[in-house]
Amino acid sequence: MKSPTPALPTLNKITFYLLGAPLLVAIPILAYAEVDDVSQPTTSTLEHIVVHAQKTPQNLQDVPVAVTALSGKDLVETVSRDVFDLQNYVPAFGAFQNQSVTNSGFSIRGIGTSSQNFGFESSVGLYVDGVYRSRQNALINDVVDIESIEVLRGPQGTLFGKNTAAGAMTLTTIPPSHNDRDGFAEAIVGNDALVRLSAGSSFSLVEDILALRLSGFTSHSDGFITDEESGKTLNNRNRSAIKAQLLYTPSDSVSVKVIADYGELDERCCGALTYQNNIQANQVEGKFGTDALLLQPPFDATVYGREDFYRFNTSLSQTPISQMEDKGLSVQVDFDINKAWHLVSISAYRAFDSLDSVDTDFSNADLLNATNDAQQQSFSQELRLHYRSGILEGLIGAYYYSQNLDLTFDTTTQADFSVFFNAVAGDLLPIASAIDELNALTSGLIAPSASPAPPNTAFIHNADQEQDSFAVFTQFDWRFSDMLTLTSGLRFTQEKKTIKGQFDEQGLGIDGLEQDPTKWPNINSALLGLQEIGAALAQGDFPSQSSLNAIAPFQRAGWGYFFLGSAAVMPRPDLNESIDDDQLTGTVKLAYHPQDNTLAYASFATGYKAGGTNTDRILPGLSPLFNAEKSRSTEVGIKHDFEDVGLRVNAAAHYTKIQDFQATTFTGTGFNLQNAGDIAVKGIELEATWLITSNTELHANASRTLANFDEFKQGTCWVAYTWHTGIDDPGRVNPGDPFCARDGDRVGFEPQNSLSLMLNHHFALGNYPLTASIDYQYTGDVFLDDANDPYKYSGAFSLFNARLRVKITQWDSEIIAWSRNLFDEQYVARSGFDVPVQTGKIMAYPGAPRSFGVTFRKTF
Repeated sequence: MKSPTPALPTLNKITFYLLGAPLLVAIPILAYAEVDDVSQPTTSTLEHIVVHAQKTPQNLQDVPVAVTALSGKDLVETVSRDVFDLQNYVPAFGAFQNQSVTNSGFSIRGIGTSSQNFGFESSVGLYVDGVYRSRQNALINDVVDIESIEVLRGPQGTLFGKNTAAGAMTLTTIPPSHNDRDGFAEAIVGNDALVRLSAGSSFSLVEDILALRLSGFTSHSDGFITDEESGKTLNNRNRSAIKAQLLYTPSDSVSVKVIADYGELDERCCGALTYQNNIQANQVEGKFGTDALLLQPPFDATVYGREDFYRFNTSLSQTPISQMEDKGLSVQVDFDINKAWHLVSISAYRAFDSLDSVDTDFSNADLLNATNDAQQQSFSQELRLHYRSGILEGLIGAYYYSQNLDLTFDTTTQADFSVFFNAVAGDLLPIASAIDELNALTSGLIAPSASPAPPNTAFIHNADQEQDSFAVFTQFDWRFSDMLTLTSGLRFTQEKKTIKGQFDEQGLGIDGLEQDPTKWPNINSALLGLQEIGAALAQGDFPSQSSLNAIAPFQRAGWGYFFLGSAAVMPRPDLNESIDDDQLTGTVKLAYHPQDNTLAYASFATGYKAGGTNTDRILPGLSPLFNAEKSRSTEVGIKHDFEDVGLRVNAAAHYTKIQDFQATTFTGTGFNLQNAGDIAVKGIELEATWLITSNTELHANASRTLANFDEFKQGTCWVAYTWHTGIDDPGRVNPGDPFCARDGDRVGFEPQNSLSLMLNHHFALGNYPLTASIDYQYTGDVFLDDANDPYKYSGAFSLFNARLRVKITQWDSEIIAWSRNLFDEQYVARSGFDVPVQTGKIMAYPGAPRSFGVTFRKTF
């Protein structure tokens, strides 16, 4: 990314003034307006919720899909500031973020995709105002000026344009209107110096013809992790975004909506803490690791242990950098051709630039740094022709998506790396010493050994990826009677991707490392060559060329990098690869309405996620291409409203088979990215709302999700557990195998059990309506990656959130006092990894501690 930072203060300042002005107006109103009488609030009727899960407005209780719908009002009242907060309210849904804010991702029913590699696409499709977003980054996750969020569980391979093998999430912002009462201004203040200002309002430019809506936010806070080296906090917030929407309705049959948005972010994310150090092996006496070395001079590093994890402290030689710019323009045209036919066109252009820099040894020793600078541009076009009659309703459509990705990834050794390498690879130094002795003995005739791992060596790779995707699709509802509806749909998708990659290594005495494996340093060959050279010199003969060739690799700078076993520092030839794939997906659903308030349904659906190209530097012998991920899912469900007792129950049972699941695990030497084989997922889900009294309501959702690898023959092996105990991974078939079978193991990152409860009680204090709310969230145990290493296990935990909301109706305002993680529960945020070149050491991402604050919101 080409230096996005200079623009950031400008946008922050502009956004602050734009958002601050309405708030400054609102505060005096709150102070001086008179109080009118208010009546006791009542909530005695189950809400009628309209969703667009099938790209047409429907009552939630009539849709034969497991879908959770949250309104903008829900987000405000629960103080859900981002998508990560939604995990409280959506069953079998996970949102995670690690290493940087660029690497955000979602999972549904145990299936998600790591966002570490830009060549991956998500198993959960994300759509904002009908436009597909390929990167589920943090700016999207700030839910401001949202009309609704819908989470569709299970493959959605018919109606949605891209990658919905596990499900889809759709975000719809509040559209422009001619209503002069749809504006708001909001301020959220809290601990860690949190200040978030947001505002939005519509303006009628030409009555009933042209309307404008402007909205935006700016958010700042300190982080909850302290870098003791710099004194700065990590996981802070410093982001802003603005959006403009223009709605043109020249007639009752035509509407045109234009949306332009821009956002930027500059944060220190994300803080990883020591989950297991390797000062000394836990069960192998006398075995010491790299932490024992780093404690000593010249490093004098600060080393933490598991007991320090929830103190939220770390020490880094460089604080992480996460910067991004996200912008786009879309045009949606709706045209009523006649009463039966309706045309929708959505055109969109998006640009996403990111810059991430991470201290990849995760210590205050100057060892390793990685920087990822990426630019993405995409264009999409969707056309849908909707049809509606008495017994038939549906659509046909076409979709095109094109994306260009240009990234530069650098791994750079730092000042202390050469000393570190000499200490951890001491068994290699005698060869270098023997070559140096020959150099002295021959008065320089034989060249000396070279520096094995010079500091400040940059391992650079560039990846240019082009992608074109085209699809045609159709789905229709066939109403056989008032009680029985059959839905059928098909989608044909064609994907084309090409990648060009260039690899280079630059450092002191290094201008590219040797790519020919026959010329790489080999210990056995070098020892034999040294013996032959010694024998020749003893007899007064000149050494043979073959013996000199055997030691030559050790006379070239950087020879030590070949022994690290890390793809990140290995040379490889340039790439020029492509894939061309197509797939037919679809769905069939049978919905049965025995009565108005009951829906029973059964469905079969298939999903498809395109194959891809590995944008990382990988070992030369591995393919940079991976196959498409395909899913087949069967689901049965029931939705029923017990209106006489104010109870709504929606339940579903599902079974999904994922073929060629795209998996990645970091092993400490690199990301192991591949098609893992088959995954089986089965589970049950429950969502319920109970209006206990006219003033008290209970919302509950629960899920049990069993996601396991059916077949995964070449998975990642245990690293830390084996190092600490000497016990090998039972999945390793042969002792020398670099991979292990993970057949039957759990899919990492995903809990099997989850439960959420939310209790709201409405009451009045004098003339003021109040709502007291408490949330409970139980999250089951998880493995922190797909290797199922026993040391990468995190137990179950429970969180409580609480809120007190006061409405000041005569001022169109409300105040919410809130706290998340009320009892300061300690937990791991579902992700951990082995530390590069530090075998036996594990880092993990901690969950956020207790937070609290107050929300002030004024509508106008």
